[in-house]
Order: sequence, then C-alpha cells, then structure tokens
Amino acid sequence: MTIDYDKIRNVLDIFNTQVKKYGNKPYLWEKIEGKYRSYSWNEISEKVSKFSSSLLNQGILAGDRVVIVSENRPEWQIADLAIMAIGAITVPAYITSTTADYKYIIEHSGARLAIVSNNNLAEKVIPAITESKKCNTLIKIENDKDQYDKPLNILSWTKLVNENSNNPFDLHAAEQKLKLEDVACIIYTSGTGGNPKGVMLSHKAMITNCKGASIILKEITSELNELRFLSWLPLSHSYEHTLQFFKMGSGGQIYYAEGIDKLLVNMSEAKPHIMTAVPRFYDSLHTRISQGLKQQSKLSNIFFTETVRLGKKNYYGQKLSFFERITNNFLDKIVRKKVKKRFGGHLKALVSGGSALNFEVGLFLSSLGLPLLQGFGQTESGPVVSVNPPKKIKLDTVGPPLEGVQVNIADDGEILVKGDNLMNGYWDDPSATAITIKNGWLHTGDIGQLDEDGYLKITDRKKDIIVNAGGDNISPSKIEEKINIEAEISQSMIYGDYKNYMVAVIVPDFEYLKIWCSENNKVFELKDLLKDEDFNNLIKSAINKANKKLSVIEQVRKFIIIDHSFSVENEMMTPTMKVRRFAVKEKYKDSLEQLYK
Repeated sequence: MTIDYDKIRNVLDIFNTQVKKYGNKPYLWEKIEGKYRSYSWNEISEKVSKFSSSLLNQGILAGDRVVIVSENRPEWQIADLAIMAIGAITVPAYITSTTADYKYIIEHSGARLAIVSNNNLAEKVIPAITESKKCNTLIKIENDKDQYDKPLNILSWTKLVNENSNNPFDLHAAEQKLKLEDVACIIYTSGTGGNPKGVMLSHKAMITNCKGASIILKEITSELNELRFLSWLPLSHSYEHTLQFFKMGSGGQIYYAEGIDKLLVNMSEAKPHIMTAVPRFYDSLHTRISQGLKQQSKLSNIFFTETVRLGKKNYYGQKLSFFERITNNFLDKIVRKKVKKRFGGHLKALVSGGSALNFEVGLFLSSLGLPLLQGFGQTESGPVVSVNPPKKIKLDTVGPPLEGVQVNIADDGEILVKGDNLMNGYWDDPSATAITIKNGWLHTGDIGQLDEDGYLKITDRKKDIIVNAGGDNISPSKIEEKINIEAEISQSMIYGDYKNYMVAVIVPDFEYLKIWCSENNKVFELKDLLKDEDFNNLIKSAINKANKKLSVIEQVRKFIIIDHSFSVENEMMTPTMKVRRFAVKEKYKDSLEQLYK
C-alpha cells in the first residue's frame, strides 16, 4: 500500500501519486449531520486544484506565507496542499491561541493571508490581521457571519473553491517545480526567551519521517487490504501535520474526529487500525478502563486482573506455564477482544509521542492487547527521531532512530540528531539556528542514552521548556513574565511537565502586601494570611488577570504561596533562570504535585 519514497520529489508528489492510484476510492471523512461522509481522492484533488487557483488570484506567490487557524477537517489538508502546490508556505496556528499569539505569528512570518474555519476563530484572528503590515485578507471556511466592522477583505471558502471550475490549476505541473529542499511549512514552537520560533520544515524533512515510519509500521500495514486512521491531534502540531502525509503515503483513509469529548464514539465509528495520540490520552484511557471495572462483577474483575498479569509476563518475556497459555488464549477472546471492540475492534497499534509516556500505563494497555509504540522527536527534527517497532517494544525507551536519522550522545549526555529530517532553520533567526544546529547536528536539549539494541532512552531535559501532557512546548518564562508584572506578585515559578495544566509557586510582593494589609485591617503575617480568604482571592485575581493574556494551555490553574524570594540567600545559588527554576521545583515538588490531586 505504501509508495516508494525514494522516488518521491515532494509532498505534492505523494498526493498526486496516490490520487492516480486510488481515484474514486474514499480518502477523507468528516461528520455531517451526525454521519461520516467521505470524499474521494479525486474529489479532494479537484478541490486542491481549484483552491490553488484562488490563492493565485488573490496574489499569493511562491514563497509567501499563509496562516491556517482551524480544527481538523478536510479543508485543512486541502488548504495545506494548495498552499504548497503554488510554492507558498503553510503557517499553522493553534485554535487555542490568543489574539496576541496570532498577531506575533502573522507579523513575524510576514503572512499575506489567513484562513480560519469559523466565526469564533475569526473574532480572535481579525484584530491580529488589522494590525498587520502585510496581511489584509481572511478566508472563512464556514459562512456563519458575513459582516465585520473591520476594514478587511473577507472571502468565502465555498465561493473560492467553486469559482475556478473552468480554470483548474495543474497539480502535476506544479509538482515538477517543487524541490525537496523547499520550505513547505513554518511551525511555531515556544522558545526559552518567551517568543515562539518559526521552524522551517522542508518537503525532504517530512518525507524522511514518512519513509522511516512506513518501514517501522510495515509489519502492520502490509497485511491490511485497507488502512484507516482517526485524526484528532491538532494539525497545527508538527506531530500530526507530518503524520497526515504518512497516512496519505500509506493510501489510508483519514477520519476527522469531532473533538476529544467524542473521541471514543468516533473510534467505534471509524474503526481505525493505527491510533496516534499523546500520553494524556493514554492516561485517560487507563483511568476510564480502571474506573469501569468498579461497575463490573467480581468474576469480570478476576478475569481482567489475570489478563493484565499474563500480559505483563508476556511483555517481560517470562515463560507461561501450560495452564497459563490456555488461560491466556481464553482471555484473548473474552477480555482483550472486548477491550479492542470498545475502540473500533481493529486496532493494530497505538502510537505515543509528544511527551513522556507513563511506563505503567503503557504496560497496562499493552497487556490488554493494545500495543503501545512510544516515540521521540521535536518540531526541529521533522518531528520524529525514533519510535518503537511493533516486533520489539521497549516501553521504557523511545525506540531506535528512524531510517535516515542518526543519533549521537554528547559528552554531557545531550541527544544530538542528524539527517534529512532536520529543519532548514528558524525563520528569520539565524543566530538561534546556529545555536541549535552545530556542524549538522541538532542539539535537542534532552539528555539520554542508547542501550545495547540501539534504542534511545530519555533520562532528563537540558532545555528550559515545559512539555505538557498534550505534547505542547510551553515557555515557562513567558508565563512567569505575565504573572510577575501584576502588582500583587513579586516572583513566580511555573510547573507542569507532562501534566494536563500549569501550576505555580508564587511569591507575593511584600511591599504591596503591607499596604493592602493596612488598608484592609489585616495583620501582615503571611502564615496567617495564607488562611485568609480575602488574601487568597487577591492573588487568585492577579493570576486570572495574567491568564487572560495567555493561551488556554499556558494558563495557571492552581498555585502555592511561599514566604520568601528566590534569591541567593536561600536555595538559589546561581542567577540563571534554568537552574533557579530547577532548584525551586525540587524544593516544592511534593507541594506542587498535591495540586494535581
């Protein structure tokens, strides 16, 4: 089913090759009026061709940047391919971002046009566009509001796709012009300084990832007559953005999920063979299954416990007795088959990436017949560096490097990566590029080691970035900057690695607090104030004000208050932010972890 990537010239070539092969067979699926409806390869190709013409008619030229702000849907891929087809560059942005985030991305990338899916997103993006020097056009996918009180050129997606019926754009001719080294997209990722960096990914980088993934998963995909995927991770994330081209290259059908709240329902409808997700999803899956057991009979619980026990023995390579083998085969039919059916009944593998997978969660799901393939990467590497192969899974590692990717461990333990999967650099930031890529090696900022089988194991992180449970890169300094500017707060330290939300250590501004206590007849004694509702509401109000300047994933949900500053007089023996944050985190880790319970 998979194409020959050695003969592929660019991403558009993958698409055109598969259109020729599959024609009127279903390709992309979306929910319409409660039912999944498919678009064939030919239908999508026709829409890409028409939208490419529309972009040219709007004056978009090769090299121009076009921002996409939309949830996952067929139009996302159509727009992405059309932008690439005319030689322009896609700039994905998260639907959870703020107007300030959009303004930065639009201005920094120099985007000339933005595509949004609906009115709610348009209301956030339009103010960012109106302040832009180059971007003055917005294309709306859904026609849910036609009038805006802004001097802006707003166009209808439907009209643009339909108005070029007599003037189709030649996708095959366009394919001939695109080079492997050409930048296909710029994906913004958080940096330690607070401002996001624009990672330039070439066609070559993403195709290298697709080829490597196809080799790793060949054992699964080669035995299937058709391949189905469920897409729910944001296409604005490099993980899902590149994966869509792997899915395309495998000839697979892509179902777009309606949202995380309907994910399990959509899985039962789409019946996917391979599911890609972040650890947060698997943690949730583990919790749901465990909670569901409490409603089951005592016999069902016995069967389930035995299934997990024998599954773990299999994982560790421990020999099963004759009776255990018979029992295990029996449990395959009455437990594991039932578990798989809840997720569509056809799952061959679950792929985990974006952040660290909890080993026990991975072992639990694998024991239930849901093999988990943990991988590793970052946007700058296309994004995938390594992943576990189905034939030999090591859940405490992120697997061996993909074909065409080299991994080396520096003297200080930092993971270095080299290969055609690397970015072309950071957009308009040569100094940051030079720091990140030295002598052809990407310095990942992660610490790790290679085991005797060449599997990579992540042991620590060198860079000052938080990776949440959803795999998002979050700059703690950016959040701290927003919080510390509030009059009530002197200092803050953000915490949230591999968590569902951010929490913080807060140091109040003691000069402000003295005045506040005097005005409100309070005794200036922090240990007493910590129990005072008015004081806690004061700090909470300050954090809420800061949260309004942050995206959803950056917002601080809970916090602890301490009674001294982060200074060299106490635990901070160095002025550098990274070491300071590490020391504070270590000292208050137990208290911070309690905020998640």
